[in-house]
Amino acid sequence: MTDLRLSVLDQSPAVIGATQDRAIRDTIEIAQHCDALGYERFWVSEHHGSESIVGSAPEILIAAIASRTSRIRVGSAGVMLPHYAPLKVAEQFRVLEAIAPGRIDLGLGRAPGGDGRTSWALNPAGDDAVQRFPANVRDIIAWTSGKPLVDGHALASLKVTPQSPTAPEVFVLGSSDYGAQVAAYLGIPFCFAAFISERGAEQAFELYRRYYQPSERHPAPQPSVCLFALAAASEAQARFVFATRALSRINRDRGIRKPLLPPQEALEELRARGEDARAEHMADDAMIGDGASVAQKLRDYARALGVEEIAILTQAHDMADRKASYGLIAEAMALRPLIAA
Repeated sequence: MTDLRLSVLDQSPAVIGATQDRAIRDTIEIAQHCDALGYERFWVSEHHGSESIVGSAPEILIAAIASRTSRIRVGSAGVMLPHYAPLKVAEQFRVLEAIAPGRIDLGLGRAPGGDGRTSWALNPAGDDAVQRFPANVRDIIAWTSGKPLVDGHALASLKVTPQSPTAPEVFVLGSSDYGAQVAAYLGIPFCFAAFISERGAEQAFELYRRYYQPSERHPAPQPSVCLFALAAASEAQARFVFATRALSRINRDRGIRKPLLPPQEALEELRARGEDARAEHMADDAMIGDGASVAQKLRDYARALGVEEIAILTQAHDMADRKASYGLIAEAMALRPLIAA
């Protein structure tokens, strides 16, 4: 059994050659696969108005996954809180907790997960909600745990149902110092989104640990990191499959969000655009390789940051490549599977 806990973040990526609804069903299938392999948690993301990432309603997807898995924790990374009323989020996750007691995570973020027009359509008062993010997270912690709101709160008499003996685990997902400080102040776990921003994790964790205020559920800081990783049968095969991810990231940096291309087509497009050298440099720096090499990179990265849990995001055009990657990493990290992978 490994001393580094491994979890998964899946973004329901759309791929060329399949309809978007297939991506949602693929996420459920990947979750069942990771449950059997022994991963700690399975998180789903929230994005809106995107042609490339189509998981727009994590609370619904979590319910489907929880009902089809047996032991893995299931949650959001994250619910983009400024779009919603905190009470409604608390109610949704109390229902989820009733579906899968002791297995629900509520990751919260303040990013829009989409463009400005879509964000306005979701909540015209979203800008004000961004400013209230720390207070809204505080209220959600109270409502989901059955604890009272702060003294003098105007909504102190409200009760969130259904009540149950267990409560979702609330955490903040962020890619900046801000989220780290909110999590520290509230005494909850913090996950740094390194798949969004490769830099800044060390500083964010330093602030998180320095200002951490112990809570009843989390007496000590609980930092984790979410990053991209991909394993294949060989280094060469991993670099080939990675071409899909490289093109996707280059496109994202230019504001282009398209379904994922197969590796060969991605390579051809990169060459046609004269960006194959950049993609090669990205591969050099990426956490990719065979199972053993990726596992060692994960251990080294966790040791350098002082974290005990890493969530893996794996993007590939083919489901077989995604499944194989999670299986190879699980085997190399000696995760304890429920069944033979």
